[in-house]
Amino acid sequence: MSQTENLLVAPDVLSRVLSRGRATGAEFSEVFVEDKRSTSASLDDGKVEQVSSGRDRGAGIRVIKGDTTGFAHTSDLSEKGLLAAAEAAAAAASQGGGGVNAVALGAVVRHPVNTVQKWPDEVAKRDKVALLQRVNIAARGVHKAIVQVSAGYGDSRKRILIANSDGVLAADEQVRTLMRISVVASGDGGMQTGFQSLAHVRAHETKHQGQRAS
Repeated sequence: MSQTENLLVAPDVLSRVLSRGRATGAEFSEVFVEDKRSTSASLDDGKVEQVSSGRDRGAGIRVIKGDTTGFAHTSDLSEKGLLAAAEAAAAAASQGGGGVNAVALGAVVRHPVNTVQKWPDEVAKRDKVALLQRVNIAARGVHKAIVQVSAGYGDSRKRILIANSDGVLAADEQVRTLMRISVVASGDGGMQTGFQSLAHVRAHETKHQGQRAS
């Protein structure tokens, strides 16, 4: 895979958008693009209460001319949508001037923090629900006094792209995974509760998490 493969917006499109942002004589223009996919699921007393997923994507364009900064946002990541946002940001930063400022972007900069073997949005929802059910079984298996188990799962995958008129082109992908579980035990001492949450969870860790909450 090349450095520019899998980018949210192609480098040549970014160059034209940045140039459009500086067309009124601005000294600096910048594009920030984000695409986030998320999933959440919850289980209570062995029953699935909720499973949902969503996607948020858009771009923000900033243009600076002198002491004035113009900003515009769009959910349209096509070249037409980005150019329109760049024009709006440029208009907000300046009412006069003109010209064309070509922008040459450098190589893509990536700083991966961790290695992801499988992205969470590539895992079927039924598998995420099955994970909650395994946690439920693990928690209840700790002791017969456990009378109630509630568990929740959430994940997100965020892709980010930043480019500016100084030639910077940077990309990043951020993954967040969260598992939470609460249990209620009933015995001679009355009702007792336990809670455990874990971020960046791996599937083989969740069973132990259910046991710790218990």
